[in-house]
Amino acid sequence: MPTPSRRVPLSVLDLAPRSQGMTPREALQESTKLAQEVDRLGYHRYWMAEHHGSETFMSSATSLLLGHVAQHTSRIRLGSDSPLMVAEYYGTLATLYGDRFDLGLGRAPGTDPMTAAALARSSGQLQDFASEVAALRDFLGMPRAGARVRALPGEGTQVPLWMLGSSTGGAQVAAALGLPFSFASHFAPDQIREALLVYRDRFRADAETAQVDRPTVMAGVNVLVAPTQEEADHLFTTAQLMAIRIRSGQPAPLDPPVASLEDAVPAQLLGLAAAHQAVRAVGTPELVTELLEEFVAEHELDELIITTYAYDPELRRRSFRLLAEAWGLAPAG
Repeated sequence: MPTPSRRVPLSVLDLAPRSQGMTPREALQESTKLAQEVDRLGYHRYWMAEHHGSETFMSSATSLLLGHVAQHTSRIRLGSDSPLMVAEYYGTLATLYGDRFDLGLGRAPGTDPMTAAALARSSGQLQDFASEVAALRDFLGMPRAGARVRALPGEGTQVPLWMLGSSTGGAQVAAALGLPFSFASHFAPDQIREALLVYRDRFRADAETAQVDRPTVMAGVNVLVAPTQEEADHLFTTAQLMAIRIRSGQPAPLDPPVASLEDAVPAQLLGLAAAHQAVRAVGTPELVTELLEEFVAEHELDELIITTYAYDPELRRRSFRLLAEAWGLAPAG
């Protein structure tokens, strides 16, 4: 068994989930409350994942939402786990709110193929994507003599870039460009070992685009913390039902927890949740802390990004409070 790790920073990934009976406005209000809570609790980052055309998640216009969140928080770093976005958006946010923003760059648009085609922001090919990331770095960098295309505002803000990925493709781009790498193990756990090996073996600190001097990895984990194991398991059925709905093509607002997942879902669909959420830590604060430490040690991580779903938004916030206390985060003064 891996040796327990040091306590790395904890961050939060939010998709503005909507529970049954909740309006989109209420879902966004609850995400703002969560951002305020994790800001106060001492979490390092609050990222929103861009997701389109979904009745489950309200986080499609992430740059707008992060601007709103910035107005209601004071310390936490804010960022978007999203496809390539216009430099002016994040340059404007950095101009308004200072050095609190990260820009996460991924090839996947977070939606179905038809919506992805409508967005049509990138070919998705590795070489094209790497070139676009390098160009974005230039737009956000210091002014260039003779540049004919400029991001204003944005130029000179040097918003930190993160490469996102759920396979070896993103790992290759992150390594070649010398960028920190965030692996989506919370929903795509199968290739984490191979992807991190590729990233670390091929990392180029001497790349012109390099933003870190060594391989730097953050990975996602599905988490739900409650005072007892029984309650945590019960509440986590909401996330399991969500995964089953998404994987079986039946997305909907979050379901309330159920007494028995086996009784609520056809047997042939039960495996969808296990595959989707294999990287998870569900239970008491003590157990979840132990599981997260083992995960950090196993993959030599620099940071964890936590995603939590609960039908009741207050119980989601409670989960983050219990984890923050158990992990030893320092609440904001």
